[in-house]
Amino acid sequence: MKPVDPATRIRQHFEASIRVKQAAMQALAPRIAMAADTLLSALHAGGKILSCGNGGSAGDSQHFSSEMLNRFELERPGLPAIALTTDTSTLTSIANDYDYSQVFSRQVFALGNSGDVLLAISTSGNSANVLAAVAAAHDRDMRIIALTGGSGGRIRDMLTTRDVEICVPAVSTARIQEVHLLVIHCLCDLVDQNIASQET
Repeated sequence: MKPVDPATRIRQHFEASIRVKQAAMQALAPRIAMAADTLLSALHAGGKILSCGNGGSAGDSQHFSSEMLNRFELERPGLPAIALTTDTSTLTSIANDYDYSQVFSRQVFALGNSGDVLLAISTSGNSANVLAAVAAAHDRDMRIIALTGGSGGRIRDMLTTRDVEICVPAVSTARIQEVHLLVIHCLCDLVDQNIASQET
């Protein structure tokens, strides 16, 4: 098999990412706006945002939480957000004592309250521990924002009319994750803009 020229391969990645982002822009903009409204409703009512995911989605969960707790692009007070992926003692004790599928759900039961939001991130929509977190959040009367891809997976069937699914129209995990990061930045920006408008 003839090796691909690196520069050509790089351009192919950029072009594929651009195509997916263009398709996602048309399909997802209204749902991203709905998700931002969900976040803002919770924050203005004194609620908080819990987030979870595995692998790259765990990184996205932590990225979102850091942008809320610290700042995004505008100066504003820190906002209450907790990434359920960061405490290794908690994660490993739950996995050891119970099961890895419960590493997020047990935290949701302990930390989540009515009026809070769960940001559930799964490129396939089928991650067992994220599914369990969604179920736990519903039990705690929390709303869900689900970042998924492809067909939406099993998460789609769990969501209610109060929840928002943002499903990237792609099958490549890399392309889905790239759009998830852009969605997170859109959400952070919309939160910033709303808070800035409230302060003027």
